[in-house]
Amino acid sequence: MNSIKPYIIAEIAQAHDGSLGILHSYIDALASTGVDAIKFQMHIAEAESSLQEPFRVNFSYEDKTRLDYWKRTSFTLQQWKDIKKHCDEVGLEFICSPFSNLAIDWLEELNVKCYKIGSGEVNNLLMLSKIANTGKEVILSSGMSSFEELDETVDFLKQKNVKFSILQCTTSYPTSPENYGFNVIQELKERYGVTVGFSDHSSDISTCIAAAALGAEILEFHVVFHKEMFGPDAKSSLTIEETKTLVASVKKISTAMQNPVDKNDNSKYFDVKQIFEKSLAVNKDLKIGDTITFDDLEAKKPKGHGISANAFETILGKKLITDKKKWDFLNYNDLA
Repeated sequence: MNSIKPYIIAEIAQAHDGSLGILHSYIDALASTGVDAIKFQMHIAEAESSLQEPFRVNFSYEDKTRLDYWKRTSFTLQQWKDIKKHCDEVGLEFICSPFSNLAIDWLEELNVKCYKIGSGEVNNLLMLSKIANTGKEVILSSGMSSFEELDETVDFLKQKNVKFSILQCTTSYPTSPENYGFNVIQELKERYGVTVGFSDHSSDISTCIAAAALGAEILEFHVVFHKEMFGPDAKSSLTIEETKTLVASVKKISTAMQNPVDKNDNSKYFDVKQIFEKSLAVNKDLKIGDTITFDDLEAKKPKGHGISANAFETILGKKLITDKKKWDFLNYNDLA
């Protein structure tokens, strides 16, 4: 993954609603935004679900059960191969979250580089064990997990010598500012010593921009063509245009963070300081022998034509040895 700037993952998830045409349209649209990767979810209905699975949000007008929904919106292995090929052709890394061991077999046939683990699968050690055997890197969403639960999974991954990163994530759609959990980004870094990112469901570009400024090294967010589209995640997503704006903003944040400013060195401002900083002048006509008081002084641009304004206290009480007209600069050779 890119270590210079946050690695940016745009998640399509189920925004395609089972349409290959819409899915491939997302790939083409996101190729122009500057994101690094596009993420999908591989649902194989019978392998991961049952008739007893409830809807998280009962949004569907055509699916009687959650199992029916997974069946209607899933793809064949060959279709997934074509999807990955399209991503490769437009320069987007294909990332996918598996929800069954069978999905891992399919993703291995696709030769994925890493696995994204959804919040609900963090404690699925059966699936994580199969992923560990592939030797691939893991990106772990922490959305529904306490630190105690994360500790167990992290220990498991370390025992299996799996290279992994963790995303701060709030499983709330859309997520309100009170629940972003920006503080957890640093807490995860300190607790586990791994790459930490942010998985967003806020539907607001400012959230990932802030996360980048707070040190998130991976950014993930849902993308949709329009927030009124059908599906469970549409209102928690960013649009294509918002994604372009986000990517540009995050790159600027990254550049800033890669270039710390040394406040001990202001040499680059030498010329402009001569223009903006000021010299002492008198604000009235004064005669030889007059004593300089605070009320006689003004500071005028530019610097270097009189005593520096920051040295005014050193000349209070001194006597003039020359006449000065109102608004004349004041120099040390004017004073006794």
